[in-house]
Amino acid sequence: MTIELRNKIIEVCDKKINQKGSNVGLSFYAFFSNKNENPVLLYEAATWWIKTKQLDHFEKALKIKSLVEKELAI
Repeated sequence: MTIELRNKIIEVCDKKINQKGSNVGLSFYAFFSNKNENPVLLYEAATWWIKTKQLDHFEKALKIKSLVEKELAI
């Protein structure tokens, strides 16, 4: 996973948690606007979410943030 995607995921998770609480769920689409501005990054996020981690469509933001932070520690 690229640093750009890691930073984006952590930033969005923090924002959503602050806005809606620790129980908020999101999908990998939450990391992108409705426009397909960065298809390479979108594909990377989808691949990590669906293929690598085999996550459900919606997951808790805290879980996603924790997974990303664990990968940073490796």
